Amino acid sequence: MSTTPAAPAVPGSTNLDPAIAARLKRTEDGLVPAVAQQYDTGEVLMLGWMDDEALHRTLTTGRCTYWSRSRNEYWVKGDTSGHVQQVKSVALDCDGDTVLVKVDQTGAACHTGDRTCFDADVLPITGPVAR
Repeated sequence: MSTTPAAPAVPGSTNLDPAIAARLKRTEDGLVPAVAQQYDTGEVLMLGWMDDEALHRTLTTGRCTYWSRSRNEYWVKGDTSGHVQQVKSVALDCDGDTVLVKVDQTGAACHTGDRTCFDADVLPITGPVAR
């Protein structure tokens, strides 16, 4: 974990390319959701949050950096667990309010030790299922 401020970076106060920053639609606290997806299988791994600085670090280091809302600090996925996310590509959705990060995941993506954050609690579908 790195030394960080107690709040997400103010838009425009980081080294994120201004053209990218201008396209982001952030929450009130300056964050955008970031979906991590296994690049070669399409498996959805996890959802994290990024501010401008976390996105800048992700784009320039090749490792996923997120803003922890519970700890109020940046964290680089895998620095403590060894479960590294090597960035393969980063894309904004059509509205600019979500980031898709395609990664090569080493080990578990979820803090519980599961491969993905969506493995443990599959909800039952009670209505018609489209085929």
